[in-house]
Amino acid sequence: MASIRRHISLIIISLLSLVAYAQEKGFTLEAKRGVIPGGYNFWVTTPYFYNDNSDKMALVVFLHGRSLCGHDLNRVRRYGTIAAIEKGMQLEAVCVAPQNPGGPWKPSKVLEVVEYMERHYRIEPTRIYVLGMSLGGFGTMDFVGTYPDKVAAAMAFCGGSTLRSYEGLSKLPLWIVHGTADTAVPVRESRKVAEGIRSNYPSDMLLYSELPGVNHGRLTRLFYQLDTYDWLFCHNLLTRRADKTHSITVQTLNRPYKANMVRDNYPDEEWWENALYGDDYEPDETGEKEQEKE
Repeated sequence: MASIRRHISLIIISLLSLVAYAQEKGFTLEAKRGVIPGGYNFWVTTPYFYNDNSDKMALVVFLHGRSLCGHDLNRVRRYGTIAAIEKGMQLEAVCVAPQNPGGPWKPSKVLEVVEYMERHYRIEPTRIYVLGMSLGGFGTMDFVGTYPDKVAAAMAFCGGSTLRSYEGLSKLPLWIVHGTADTAVPVRESRKVAEGIRSNYPSDMLLYSELPGVNHGRLTRLFYQLDTYDWLFCHNLLTRRADKTHSITVQTLNRPYKANMVRDNYPDEEWWENALYGDDYEPDETGEKEQEKE
């Protein structure tokens, strides 16, 4: 009996330690490997106050670019939504970041991840959001265009689409952003999608921002700005209208990190710059190419 009590005490202490750690960090981070047979591995973050009795929460799906492909799941933490949360961004949402082992993102496999999250976490099904960059921009548009009724809103940065029809993309709030100086994925890829939607599927759901002189890697800054997620969170499946009160400009990319990652008092701007990038870090997205057709 005494050994059982000790065992229970150790479990309680361990759980309390995990709770304290999560409160200190502001989030929990968990790797999911092999939980979907033949599917993607992925990271999951939850706010420190999330538990099995929590109100259902929004789900944010981040799809990375080609430089993070492979089988080392830690690569997915180099930039993007998970990286932003680890650096202090405060999101009241569950976030998932799958890893693509290589090749194009497969919409059916992304759906498997989303459905896993719905089964195992307290997810509000009307508030599922997707955003991605480069290869992940292609993946975002291919996924939401295939399953538009699953997603409340999406953002695709410096990507494109391999879909034969853009009808699905016209059915949800979609914000496409691309820099004109992008030499890795030419801006014509996003233009083609935007023009295809506007020409063939009358809809006021599309937002398209073309940023003069902005290169490929520069758009990673959007993952570290609360405004990006605030725009996504404006939407839900019950009211299919695109919010057009927000804007993304070249000046948006120049905003200080501190003011756009947190809502409370955090360390100064120099600290955030070093935490995010180090002294001379630049996201390794220059090798991105167009996603292959499925």
